[in-house]
Amino acid sequence: MKTKKILSLLTALLLILNLAACGTNKEKKNTGGIKKAEITALMATDPGTKDEATELHQKLMEQENAILSENSALWEKVFLSADKGMAMNEDGGNYGDFLLKTIEGAKDKFNADELKLLNEGAEQIREIEGKLTILEQKFPGCGKKPSDGDMNVPADNGKPIASGDLMKFPAFDGKDLDGNEVKSNTLFAGNTVTVVNFWFTTCSPCVSELAELEALNKQHAEKGGAVVGINSFTLDGDKAAIDEAKDILTKKGVSYKNLWFDSKGEAGKFTSGLYSYPTTYVVDKNGNIVGEPIVGSITAKKQAETLQKLIDQAIANSKS
Repeated sequence: MKTKKILSLLTALLLILNLAACGTNKEKKNTGGIKKAEITALMATDPGTKDEATELHQKLMEQENAILSENSALWEKVFLSADKGMAMNEDGGNYGDFLLKTIEGAKDKFNADELKLLNEGAEQIREIEGKLTILEQKFPGCGKKPSDGDMNVPADNGKPIASGDLMKFPAFDGKDLDGNEVKSNTLFAGNTVTVVNFWFTTCSPCVSELAELEALNKQHAEKGGAVVGINSFTLDGDKAAIDEAKDILTKKGVSYKNLWFDSKGEAGKFTSGLYSYPTTYVVDKNGNIVGEPIVGSITAKKQAETLQKLIDQAIANSKS
């Protein structure tokens, strides 16, 4: 599905915020020329088998990731400037068009040179997306991500830490999206493990993993666990944002609880401090955060394995 493929793009962008290239302008110009030539060659390739299509699909995805990571600070600014009311890039849409619309909406935040870089990058992505769509139509399944995960997964992310070093999840008195009161102490105490997923409405990788989070919630409900979503747009009870979030959750078949709370409280400040979305925390029965957060989607194999280890650790902590 298109949203599955888009997942690695934005996650890659958000995971590389502090790794932007530091080369000279001359170096950037040279590498840009090489990259353009590589993209042109890939776009002209016509695979004859599904294996060849899968390989080409992966290489094109790598080019998209490279475009985003080359000027990651600018792309982060674009991504975080997305209009809350902008339609989500659903299956069948071209991600390049989504980026171009987002850039247009945030153009006042960039100078002429920055806008040129961003628009050129978005145009390249739009062309690549068109090729990817053709590949997926001609060779169904060629766009599935590798089974061992991808750029969504920091290798050392999510390692469980000793119980003595655990940090408490910030306390909050909030509400679910239907207006029912939810307090953090009773929420966590009522579950053997709580998986807290931070997301927002116009975040493609966030929306892409909702189905997997729903499945995870059902899987661990039998063990007394639960998934809880926190949409950052809905903080302070923003009614329009809540309605948009509920609409997406309904379309994705999500039944688990989603919450909002005061942005000025400790949990609100904690949310505002997140640098990447989606981000997922595992919290034990005592309200302690277990291990490091999962930064990026949980759908890749390594992320899923890391998340399961954290869940197992949280359940063990809750029994002790």
